[in-house]
Amino acid sequence: MANLKEIRTRISSVSSTMQITSAMKMVSAAKLKKAQDRVTGFKPYAEKLQSVISDLSGDSEGIVYAEQRDEKRVLIIVVSSNKGLCGAFNANSVKRAIVIAEENKDKTIEFACIGKKAGELIRYRGLNVVKSYNEVYDDLTFDNVAVVADEIMKQFIDGDYDKVYLVYNSFKNAASQILMAEQFLPIVAPEVEGTQSNDYIYEPNKQEILEHVIPIALKTQVYKAVIDSFASEHGARMTAMHKATDNANDLVKELTLTYNKARQAAITNEILEIVGGAEALSN
Repeated sequence: MANLKEIRTRISSVSSTMQITSAMKMVSAAKLKKAQDRVTGFKPYAEKLQSVISDLSGDSEGIVYAEQRDEKRVLIIVVSSNKGLCGAFNANSVKRAIVIAEENKDKTIEFACIGKKAGELIRYRGLNVVKSYNEVYDDLTFDNVAVVADEIMKQFIDGDYDKVYLVYNSFKNAASQILMAEQFLPIVAPEVEGTQSNDYIYEPNKQEILEHVIPIALKTQVYKAVIDSFASEHGARMTAMHKATDNANDLVKELTLTYNKARQAAITNEILEIVGGAEALSN
């Protein structure tokens, strides 16, 4: 059994760690509320825009963003975080991206990472990360994310890539995230149940509207993915720190019990030694 000093040191160390994880949990909870409000406020606009695009994209002939090509070069955009201590949040995104890469192993695969952690994990596996957009989280606004989307859209138009995927965590609630893998480019009309569509009147014409609205929709898609991931990150970190705090608390209880047992054993040994010495003197 470890001596009393060692046990006291461990109790002190675990208690200090528990204070840190508890503080991190509260910080993430505060940040989560703000990030969740942003997702909730933006989601109706994103969904409505996607609904309009779904109705329009059935006739996307001549639209460069919908051009189907012989797939030779594929870009996978992975959205992660700049910081760790959020459980398997980043690892899950990277694993999903690598699955896509393996499904397209006969093509040239490159990665673009929004968030430092994905880049680190992908490079560790020896894969090619061509661009990192870690600075996006320094000032998370639509305009800053639109710059990233513009760059990727231009690369697709220039023929640098024939297909682009977007991998991220979609926010569900504080304890749960949904891992998403979407085809970003070329755009495809989503499957719609039934044949019902909205009866839109196009002015000046459908083609011009598509050319104007589709770039906005693509930027919106990337922005929604980033803010979804940002909220999911704080939810995952809050959950991870909550579990870490609970585990630390349980460990402190176990160590305290061990300490009390060791202390009681030491006291019992001292009493036995005193009694034994007294008996020896009396004889």
